[in-house]
Amino acid sequence: MDRVSKENYYLDIAQTVAERSTCLRRAFGAIIVKNDVIVSTGYNGAPRGRKNCCDLGSCIREELGIPRGERYELCRSLHSEANAIIAAPREQMLGATLYMVCISPFDKSLQSGTNSCMMCKRMIINAGIETVVIRDTKEDYRVIDVQSWIDDDDSLSMKFGY
Repeated sequence: MDRVSKENYYLDIAQTVAERSTCLRRAFGAIIVKNDVIVSTGYNGAPRGRKNCCDLGSCIREELGIPRGERYELCRSLHSEANAIIAAPREQMLGATLYMVCISPFDKSLQSGTNSCMMCKRMIINAGIETVVIRDTKEDYRVIDVQSWIDDDDSLSMKFGY
């Protein structure tokens, strides 16, 4: 019997969560898991009560041609990682793993090479999350030790995007 790996099992769930995204550019889904229990989920979308880009039919970052990973202060959405962290109690995030998937909102195809933005990296660090797993293909994923984001402080590099 072929059994899906634990990582791909959780990534499959994060991919389903991404389908709830309301972003017109990228659909992200994230789940936080600790001791094989899903602690919380999150997808990228406008704050509760505000109109989503999909409702407005436009994305200011897209209209301005802003590259991925830059100028998020213009974005209407909270990121999937931020929404998952907001929904989780801190004690359940300490030592946890965050699984993240990005799909195209147009055709639901996987978007490889994505990563957390600088702000989400800071939130993940402060939440006490230990590991981030990011899907690149249906079977392939990257495992990131969050300590590497502390040791290699990208906020000092003056490089933007991912």
